[in-house]
Amino acid sequence: MKDKKGKVMTMDIGISEADRRKIAKGLSELLADSYTLYLMTHNFHWNVTGPQFNSLHTMFMTQYTEQWNALDIIAERIRALGFPAPGTYKEFVKLASIQEVEGVPKATDMIRHLVAAQEATARTARKLFPVVDEANDQPTADVLTQRIDIHEKTAWMLRSLLEE
Repeated sequence: MKDKKGKVMTMDIGISEADRRKIAKGLSELLADSYTLYLMTHNFHWNVTGPQFNSLHTMFMTQYTEQWNALDIIAERIRALGFPAPGTYKEFVKLASIQEVEGVPKATDMIRHLVAAQEATARTARKLFPVVDEANDQPTADVLTQRIDIHEKTAWMLRSLLEE
């Protein structure tokens, strides 16, 4: 961005550019995991079958809707730190720790995949905390805390479906 005289305006929000860059990189990884999890959950919503169809179909819709809304929060935090948010499948595949699921698994396997993906996304958010804490970046810490809480709770609820 340039000022009235055409000079490039520097960002000064109290976090160094180097720290903002590290945080944006970590948030980009979280965004990639979150998008991959969103897509997996939506895919399973479309393709689930079996005796638990109705409850899983509804549960997956609730989960992918929540996940969809989170994507914007994460991407906008990256932008607020002064960096572009990744937004292509190619970038997400490179950044994500979650692997895509091929084919259409059985309902119980869908639940297992989602537990693993929810936990992976929580780990991705959690590993960014030391950088965020050191940079004194409370808004990002708030986003991370909210995301970890949701992913851990969702993993617990899904995991409960696997108990006999």
